[in-house]
Amino acid sequence: MWRRTYLFLVLVRLWFALSPSYLHPDENFQGPEVIAGQIFKYPVRHTWEFTSENPIRSVFPLWPVYGLPMLLLRWLWIGNGNDGEIPPIAVFWTLRVLMFVVGFVLEDWAIYELIRSPRHRRLAVLLVASSYVTWTYQTHTFSNSIESLVVAWCLVLIERIVGSPQESTVLASTVLGVVAVFGVFNRITFPAFLLIPGLRLLPYYFKNPLSFLAIVTAGLFTTGLAIALDTAFYTPHSITWSDLIHNPVLTPLNNLIYNLDPENLAKHGLHPWYQHILVNLPQLLGPGALLLFTRPQLSLRLYSAISGIVVLSISQHQEARFLLPTVPLILSSVRLPKSEKLTRIWTVSWIIFNFIFGALMGTYHQGGVIPAQVFLSKQPDATQAVWWKTYSPPIWLLNGKNEVLTTKDVMGLAGDKLLAQLTELATCDLPADRRSNEYLKEKKGTYLVAPLSATWLDGYLENKGHDGLRFREVWRYKRHLNMDDLDFGEDGVWNTLERVVGRRGLGIWRVTRTCPERRGSWR
Repeated sequence: MWRRTYLFLVLVRLWFALSPSYLHPDENFQGPEVIAGQIFKYPVRHTWEFTSENPIRSVFPLWPVYGLPMLLLRWLWIGNGNDGEIPPIAVFWTLRVLMFVVGFVLEDWAIYELIRSPRHRRLAVLLVASSYVTWTYQTHTFSNSIESLVVAWCLVLIERIVGSPQESTVLASTVLGVVAVFGVFNRITFPAFLLIPGLRLLPYYFKNPLSFLAIVTAGLFTTGLAIALDTAFYTPHSITWSDLIHNPVLTPLNNLIYNLDPENLAKHGLHPWYQHILVNLPQLLGPGALLLFTRPQLSLRLYSAISGIVVLSISQHQEARFLLPTVPLILSSVRLPKSEKLTRIWTVSWIIFNFIFGALMGTYHQGGVIPAQVFLSKQPDATQAVWWKTYSPPIWLLNGKNEVLTTKDVMGLAGDKLLAQLTELATCDLPADRRSNEYLKEKKGTYLVAPLSATWLDGYLENKGHDGLRFREVWRYKRHLNMDDLDFGEDGVWNTLERVVGRRGLGIWRVTRTCPERRGSWR
């Protein structure tokens, strides 16, 4: 029975991997978009993490995770006799499937190795496989998703090393050295999860200097390679030994220095120290959080999760996805309630919680952004795209269209300022085009992308020529929820939910304006 349930949950995971939800811009801008610009000819946009004087993001972990699959895909594309670049949406879905496969194989395998009891192992695997975090976050291209796998496999390697005192652990130590450095360059929060588990290695390496030498040598070599790759990426000219010695780019150090400055963290939002424990952890675990406090099973995995939560709670900027590595660690370190009745109640609440959050985060959350960008890439007249009240769209998905299409992300700009920008960018209105697609033959076109829940636009979408602007709806996607448009304080709870949920969806309008020289020809 449990095998059939597990197989069903794997298919659920695949279904969500192939859904176009958009959980956070970082899943594109901190990974795929950067490497896509290196391998393909897609024009891309590098965010501030890569363009500042002291860059804080390393490209070292991006190459094996995203670069190698992209290179393989390009090789297959050319090998099959295809001309031109691979459509970026094909690369996008390939990476989603890759994250599904890597998570399915490595995460579940790690749990299998870390738990010795067959009964507890089955429960742990089912809990992790049925978590919406596994369905959604782990199938998206987050550095946090990669961090989850790296933490899990570092624990596996630590167990192998400490648990095999009679066998040579030189190979396991070498691999641990490589993987640990990879984890640090992927995210500087990574060491927090190994503080307590790493203590188990100290007495072992004290007695086994050869294995200690192996982990140090592997770590130093990998660190040198990572620094060389980062220095080459961020240096505008071909690097020399002098650059590596005198001007190396140390992205983890830059990242740490940046995040130790409260003024920098204030730009991204400050949170109380208990945000992770009281808000983020329950948001990720739901009913699973109750078992953490009532039915914990002490293990190396749980100690790893606790050390990570404690260290990350020191930072004043706390997002839920920072705790992704703790989810499989905690769910594999809890037991079900003793009472059969309570177990049944808990199981029902677990299923409902993950069904709701799975649908929300895996299907509807900013779900129209990716399809909208693909639509714009196919509009021959599109030269200006204004995105209002959505997440920043991935530029690389425009398939080279962004050589002529300027994307403006105005976020939550005030309505009057939005109209001013549209008035400045809009092309002249052609009456003959209003009932046909003749506008596609024009050389320029301005498009507004906005959620249907943005009621402020309603008075302007009736095409009565308010302020000289006309809006023509050309595209609509219903499976889109804009959770950043919740305004309970001004609209009240019920009215806000009715607006955001009842009017869910994302729309695209072609915006034109009334030009004085054309008024006489159509009035």
